[in-house]
Amino acid sequence: MCATCKAALPWIVDAGDDTFAEVAEHSSTPVLVDLWAPWCEPCRMVGPALEQVARELAGGVKLVKVNVDTAPRLSRRFAVQAVPTLLLLKDGEVVARQAGAAPAPVLRRWVDQQLAA
Repeated sequence: MCATCKAALPWIVDAGDDTFAEVAEHSSTPVLVDLWAPWCEPCRMVGPALEQVARELAGGVKLVKVNVDTAPRLSRRFAVQAVPTLLLLKDGEVVARQAGAAPAPVLRRWVDQQLAA
């Protein structure tokens, strides 16, 4: 949310089973998908770091947050075994995958490396 106008930021969005294709797979920019759960402590820790990376790369990558508890089809589709699981999509295709939490600088480096590949 914008600190000034309180509008939703277009590069940080939530998605579920019914909206994922529209907000992630059909995105014109690369998408960082955060598959998380509300009961997951590492997910709560990595959330702010992912939002920081999304703000730093605003316009260059979109962060799409998916609660696996309310999106079982996506959880199965991406074979989520642990949360958080991070996916990087380019042109709707998964180009990178990572499980577990990491600090913002590590996440930023991972995203930058994948986008450059």
